[in-house]
Amino acid sequence: MIQDISKKIAFLKANPKILKSIFRGIERETLRIEKNGSFSKKMHPYLIGSPLTHRWITTDFSENLLEFITPTSNNIDYLLSFLKDLHCFTALKTKNELMWPFSIPYFYESKTNIPIAQYGNSNLGKMKTIYRIGLKNRYGDLPNTISGVHYNFSLPVIFWDHWKKTTNKKNNTDYVSACYLNLMRNYYRFGWIIPYLFGASPAISPSFLKNKKTKYLFKKNKENILYLPWSTSLRLSDIGYTNVNSIDLNIMFNDLNSYIKSLKKAIETPSKQFINIGLKDINGNFKQLNTNILQMENELYIQIRPKRKTNNGESLIEALKNRGIEYVEIRSLDINPFSPIGISKKQILFLDLFLIWCALIDLPQIDTMDFSLTNKNWETIIFEGRKPNQEIYINNKYEKKTLIEVSKIIFKDLDQIASILDYNEDNVLYQKTCHEMKLFFQDPDLTYSAQFLKFLIRSGIKKTGLYLANKYHKKFIDKNYLNINQNILEKETIRSHQKTKKIEESDMLSFEQYIKK
Repeated sequence: MIQDISKKIAFLKANPKILKSIFRGIERETLRIEKNGSFSKKMHPYLIGSPLTHRWITTDFSENLLEFITPTSNNIDYLLSFLKDLHCFTALKTKNELMWPFSIPYFYESKTNIPIAQYGNSNLGKMKTIYRIGLKNRYGDLPNTISGVHYNFSLPVIFWDHWKKTTNKKNNTDYVSACYLNLMRNYYRFGWIIPYLFGASPAISPSFLKNKKTKYLFKKNKENILYLPWSTSLRLSDIGYTNVNSIDLNIMFNDLNSYIKSLKKAIETPSKQFINIGLKDINGNFKQLNTNILQMENELYIQIRPKRKTNNGESLIEALKNRGIEYVEIRSLDINPFSPIGISKKQILFLDLFLIWCALIDLPQIDTMDFSLTNKNWETIIFEGRKPNQEIYINNKYEKKTLIEVSKIIFKDLDQIASILDYNEDNVLYQKTCHEMKLFFQDPDLTYSAQFLKFLIRSGIKKTGLYLANKYHKKFIDKNYLNINQNILEKETIRSHQKTKKIEESDMLSFEQYIKK
């Protein structure tokens, strides 16, 4: 079922320093809310910078949906410290607002106005706004306000240099891309472990179920919030936010060329459903960037994506084609409500272990049947992951094992990888994290989703959400005097507004010409 990687782990033990410099980045989304829990009606605050050009603070779908982006770093503590400083800086500039601590917006009325994110008058800014208008017209505005955390991960160059010597591969770019795609296939195969451990959206607002059919029987709390007793992350389900099926697009992560080809085809292929929406309204305003299956690469919402830093004027597809995969983006993390900044060090340590493990397991190319079974496993964990003696498929012969049985096999390897990483750091944090996560399988009540359900039923979502939002806001304000990046962020705010103005003044094309180009 799972490949024996003892020889590979032995190689790492003999060469531990090749894992010394893992690079990471975090993107955290959060809704700005009023003191009573309602969606903020204010535009993106000028005092925290231009969302078009600010390096670290921007917006996602709507004006009130903040996105914090850390620099890339090989130091976990620096990464978390910078993310905390972004929160402190923003809280200081928006004292009369709070940040919603959950992934799901639970209190929403049909009359609620959700303003689409605005990025100024430049062609680039208009394009970003119209892309979001397209998302609203295609999938609705409420689903687009669901928040998450994205974790960017890359193994050290020295790791690939040493690892390549164990094979007969020559071309480094193709080799590294192939290895990252292998990691991604394994993530799809076993990545359900992430929502099992860290999923924190076992409940959802009734607004999300309108016009949707589901085979699951939801219960209600006193606030009329719907929940499932064994669920982990409804955010990742088809009643949360999903748009396209990777199988339908023939995206299997088997090789980079086929991935690029399939993604490019989706961007260029008209969709009957989206043609019916229309490209423009009667006044000539764009309703979406185009009527194709995907407006652009970013619209491919999947659990993990291959990424590469792009050059000016270069698309992600071009960057991947020209220089290969540089890192992977994990997109299946709910907001951690027990952390003021939405993610904890413990989660990062476990993600490191698990992603290294995914890189070590050789997984041949997969077909639609394999991918369909992995999707079934994700669905099982998302909706009923904490159910006693829960089983998942272990191969395409439809054989099953319990989560506890599968987890024991995985953690046997993770324990050894943890000792290697701890050797590099001269501590035992990875091993300690590994031990704690093992307990989550022995006792599902320890999982984030189980803890979430406890206060959903005991205290209610609104009371708990506002309590946490106020608690974290006060902590951000109180700790802002320790914000070592305060001056950097003040300067970046000024620079971002200047940069946006410069972009607007430099436009030479009409917007129609810009879109065609």
